[in-house]
Amino acid sequence: MDLQLAAAQAAFRDDVRAFLRERLPGELRERVRLGLRPSREQVVQWQRALHERGWAAPHWPREFGGADLGQMERLILMDELQLAPAPLPLHFNVTMLGPVLLKYGTPEQKRDWLPRLARLDVWFCQGFSEPGAGSDLASLRTSARHEGEHYVVNGQKTWTTYAHMADWIFLLVRTDPQAARKQEGISFLLVDLKTPGITIRPIHTIDGEHHLNEVFFDDVKVPVANRVGDENKGWDVTKSLLGSERTGLAYVGMSRDRLDRAIELARNTRDGARRVIDDPAIQAEIAWIDAELRGLEVTNLRLLLCAQAQRDNPAFASVLKLKGVEIQQQVASLMLRIAGPAALARSEDERGVPATRYFFTRASSIYGGTTEVQKDVLAKAVLG
Repeated sequence: MDLQLAAAQAAFRDDVRAFLRERLPGELRERVRLGLRPSREQVVQWQRALHERGWAAPHWPREFGGADLGQMERLILMDELQLAPAPLPLHFNVTMLGPVLLKYGTPEQKRDWLPRLARLDVWFCQGFSEPGAGSDLASLRTSARHEGEHYVVNGQKTWTTYAHMADWIFLLVRTDPQAARKQEGISFLLVDLKTPGITIRPIHTIDGEHHLNEVFFDDVKVPVANRVGDENKGWDVTKSLLGSERTGLAYVGMSRDRLDRAIELARNTRDGARRVIDDPAIQAEIAWIDAELRGLEVTNLRLLLCAQAQRDNPAFASVLKLKGVEIQQQVASLMLRIAGPAALARSEDERGVPATRYFFTRASSIYGGTTEVQKDVLAKAVLG
């Protein structure tokens, strides 16, 4: 496969790099480099800077705030953002809900929502998982009873990332409890988190951060106009959304940046009389991960740039998600070993980062569809 960029693509990459040098605040770059979470305000201001160029939602039509970029240009942009490193546009708005609205939304929904999603005037979170419906999402029990011009929603969602920071939530609810199949009778709603009857409770995780929540719905009234797609056909909307989410989880650029960071850390960390980078076992592990990452990069390009490859590999998103997660976890484990006991320091500097990253990457084999589910998808697609 020819990985050389065409002249126009190389010029676009140079344009992105120049933009990052000029517009990415140094403090924000350093926070991302160290694995520390930017504030809500930093994320919003950065996405608005990207939006000025149409790069917050680069694959969307220009009329809705995008840039109509081709797939290769989009990949270049995402890789350069991850390598900078800079925050990516908010995943829930741009990669998940936006494409769903483009495909299933009414003209009014597209006009009203898409520009605000791209500019991050409104922050969405995802209301899918429940205490008894995670990997088996179709078993969800949160209900929505249709009453006139509203649905009345009751139930609970869990593991809801950034619900405490979000303005709205896109929500899967059961609108027909008598449906013959559990995948039927589900609808997709947009819900204002300020609506009476909603309670958000924090879930503190092993990495010491607050990014997850439980969300409770008690007789919450949601306008029928906030439904995306047809009533009881929300599973079709969900499958489209999950395909987009898993495709975006390869994170080639991010893993490359973190591997470079691991190499830098190994050069600057000593194990007795020698540098950690001089340990043959560490050198071998770095070489192995680098080779795996290069393989993922080629696979990512081959599958995302070739429509025929996507048709021949209907589970391609699962391949990218699986291998991307594996490499993220390998890099995090490598950094933990390089840092040694210093990795456990609880401070906002580089010495406290490896343990935090390690703990967080454990979850990457769960969110976006568990590793076991992805393997089931591949088994059905490949082995029938």
